[in-house]
Amino acid sequence: MSALYEKTVERFNKFVVPTYAPKQLFVRGEGARLWDDEGREFLDFASGISVCNVGHCNKRVAAAIAEQSLKLVHTSNLYFNELMPRLAEKLITESFPGKVFFSNSGAEANEGMIKLARKYGNANGGRNTIISMDNSFHGRTLATLAATGRAKYRKGFEPDVPGFKQVPFNDIEALKAAMTPDVCGVMLEMVQGEGGILPADVEYLKQVRELCDKNDVLMLCDEVQCGMGRIGTRFAYQSFGVVPDAISMAKAIANGYPMGGFIVRDKFADVLTVGTHASTFGGTPLACAAALAVQQCFDEDGLLENCRTVGAYLMDKLAEVGKKYNCVQGVRGKGLMIGVVLDRPAAELHGLLLKENLVTLTAGETVLRLLPPLVITKEDADFAIEKIDKCLGMIDK
Repeated sequence: MSALYEKTVERFNKFVVPTYAPKQLFVRGEGARLWDDEGREFLDFASGISVCNVGHCNKRVAAAIAEQSLKLVHTSNLYFNELMPRLAEKLITESFPGKVFFSNSGAEANEGMIKLARKYGNANGGRNTIISMDNSFHGRTLATLAATGRAKYRKGFEPDVPGFKQVPFNDIEALKAAMTPDVCGVMLEMVQGEGGILPADVEYLKQVRELCDKNDVLMLCDEVQCGMGRIGTRFAYQSFGVVPDAISMAKAIANGYPMGGFIVRDKFADVLTVGTHASTFGGTPLACAAALAVQQCFDEDGLLENCRTVGAYLMDKLAEVGKKYNCVQGVRGKGLMIGVVLDRPAAELHGLLLKENLVTLTAGETVLRLLPPLVITKEDADFAIEKIDKCLGMIDK
């Protein structure tokens, strides 16, 4: 261990609230690679949890941040900045007719969608209950925790914020049964991330859309992890052919610069009026410059096509490898959001892969989660497959 690592750990343990338990120190990144304090190179199949989608230290994004940081960083939303409406226009052009609200994070973006649905529901029949899905994850604030369908995240923070209830994912009959007169919104991820890389069924989403229309309920889609190119389309809903009433964005929207927001379609675009919602750092010139550069990467660098192509290749190869091992229950996902499903906790496999210079994640306890930058090559995929094959052989006993 380097002196830098030891000093970093010492400072972390002494001064940082221990809500995380990191084991590895990274000091540099480029594209799909990271380097630690001793100069060892790692292939990153986590992207900072689907954040650095256009690659670490992307030159377009870095240049945009550097240039804007010397021009104007912040003025507050009491004044115009030219980049915010430019970014909003770009996002609307690439999605559906509506408007955008900018925030700092995914949890805030989801809070904003919750407030949007409640504001509309309270004004139209006094409705204020949100239905979300079992195994979902929507954030760590009190309201987004209440929306999250995994009780372990709420433990110790009771009582839950009222006005939320969960139903099984991909089960339209359960959703119909929960559609009581007090419901104002249905909130879901089109691909559940923390819950175990579970894609929604297309037919199910169509029925959700119909049910929401029938009951004048907002369909809210959390794209914080599965959006911004992650599954091969700029927005996740575009992979399923079902248009929601609002989608949340964060993580990869500015490739690591903290930013979030939500897009709301025209029908509900003016529900939140002056003074009803706000964010001090939402849509600063610096954040918007970074996000505009990300959009330029999608426009010009072939990342979405690469995501689809390499993602399909990786899924196929992993499925082949999985057949060799009893501990592998299957491979699922979409684009470059992939889960290797095990019959045991995935933490051991994740740890072994890190020793093999492959950075991964876990999800839903028994799923190895792979979220590489969209810039990876087939050669990168082959490296990852080789390491996963090797480490599966070590745990398949």
